[in-house]
Amino acid sequence: MGAWLSGLSPGLRHGLILGLLMACLALGTWLVYVTGGTRYATPYLMLVPVLLAAAGYGLGGALATALVAGGLMALMPLDVATQQPQPTLNWLIRLCLYLVIGGVAGSLFGLLNRAHATSERLARTDPRTGLPNQVALEEALRRRLALGRRRGVGLILVRLTDIGDVLEALGPETADAMVMAMGDRLARQDRRIVEVFRFSNSELYLLLEGVGPAELEEIAIRLAEVGEENLVVQEVPLRAQLVMGSSWQASEATTARALIRESRVAMLAAMEKHRLHCRYSADLARDKREALQLISHVRRDLERDRFELHFQPKLRLADGQVCGCEGLIRWRGERGQLIAPGLFMAKVESTSLIAPVTRFVAERACRFAGASEGVVGINLSVRNLHDEALLDELLALARRHGIAPERLEVEITESALMHDLVGAQRALARLRGHGMGVSIDDFGTGFSSFEYLQHLPITGLKIDRTFVKGLGEDTRSQCLVACLIEVGHALGLVVTAEGVETREQHRILRQLGCDQAQGFLYAKALPEDDYRAWLGEHRPAAWLEAAESRH
Repeated sequence: MGAWLSGLSPGLRHGLILGLLMACLALGTWLVYVTGGTRYATPYLMLVPVLLAAAGYGLGGALATALVAGGLMALMPLDVATQQPQPTLNWLIRLCLYLVIGGVAGSLFGLLNRAHATSERLARTDPRTGLPNQVALEEALRRRLALGRRRGVGLILVRLTDIGDVLEALGPETADAMVMAMGDRLARQDRRIVEVFRFSNSELYLLLEGVGPAELEEIAIRLAEVGEENLVVQEVPLRAQLVMGSSWQASEATTARALIRESRVAMLAAMEKHRLHCRYSADLARDKREALQLISHVRRDLERDRFELHFQPKLRLADGQVCGCEGLIRWRGERGQLIAPGLFMAKVESTSLIAPVTRFVAERACRFAGASEGVVGINLSVRNLHDEALLDELLALARRHGIAPERLEVEITESALMHDLVGAQRALARLRGHGMGVSIDDFGTGFSSFEYLQHLPITGLKIDRTFVKGLGEDTRSQCLVACLIEVGHALGLVVTAEGVETREQHRILRQLGCDQAQGFLYAKALPEDDYRAWLGEHRPAAWLEAAESRH
């Protein structure tokens, strides 16, 4: 009973217990009178309000109610019919009984209520930082949302993305202290931040009141700025990298769980877009649902042969000859439309689906290379580099289709390499040991460290299209591309420029000494038959003339 009563609000609990006490005392007194007086057993009914007071008010309430009940019984005659008064000893003994039972019950209920209160507090508190946790967050949100939209409830989820480094270097106590210090710092930035909650080891929720969408955005931007300033934790200066997602009470039908889910969707979107903050919108949720639906069909459509490998030619800039191509995966939808790789490949690369997808690409690339000339490049993800069975299968496919490993080239991005440089180096050395080419894709957009370039067994660099785009318009772009080409050549690597779209870009790249180029200027990625038809129409001399002319 104590646990049930303590679950009510204080005002409601007090009123309910007080009303029940008065009713029970009145009812008990009436029953004693109508049943003949205190001569009979009915006075023991007065223990009911005593026990009820013990449950609601503990020891003090039980003793006070016992005194009231004893006093009422002292006024009652021994026999109502004859109006015989009861002996003093009789009602004193009964009063003592009420007091003893009330005292024992009040003490026990007091212990129970304190234990329950402690349990409730612990259930709503993060044990390592003392901050309220997700249970407390949901309850606080429900209370505030119940007041309606006029309160303007908002929520910001803050993730400390590099908390793992602090855990490894300084231990969990320092990491917890850092989270507490960050929560305290953020809470002091705006009076509309009413409470801070710890949701997980690396996540804090900020509950705001009196904000609209525009104010929520402004607050989040300010938090991002101050949140990344150094924190001194246990005499160690630490800097946290923050990523935030926010949600706002869009209607009176908004629920606590909906706000929590929406802020998480926004935070994950910020991480994917490499932004400090994203505000939730219905488009984010729709994009996520569509991506999930697409991913759920990948394995099925691989079996249904709905995936294709298209080939984009690479031109040797010195003479305009086609020196190879890159195999790029394409997915044909239910209505025959092509689904852009950007809609599914990023998600596929983070799941076990990358293995069957890469096997499909490798098999089609080897089959194509067996019936054509030149080097065929395919893309590998970081998960592929750790899949020894897949690497074995790649080499086996080359043998099965009768092509030399030198006819194959794997391309991998800088960011993928940085996940595990030692493991990547081992995997790439294995491929190079069999003669296969290895190229760094999107070079210049990731880490671009000479340190890793000199240790990786690579044969080529691909300059990202973002640098090529400015050629002919921006002298700094031209200087930067020239430097990237020189770096590649200094390391003995073949340099390929991606995303070539204009003749001016083609001319400048050849002038700068770039080895190869690919892009829409020459051809987009083509199905196998279309690629062969394009090869038949390609005229190398035309590209030599284009390189010698400015127009």
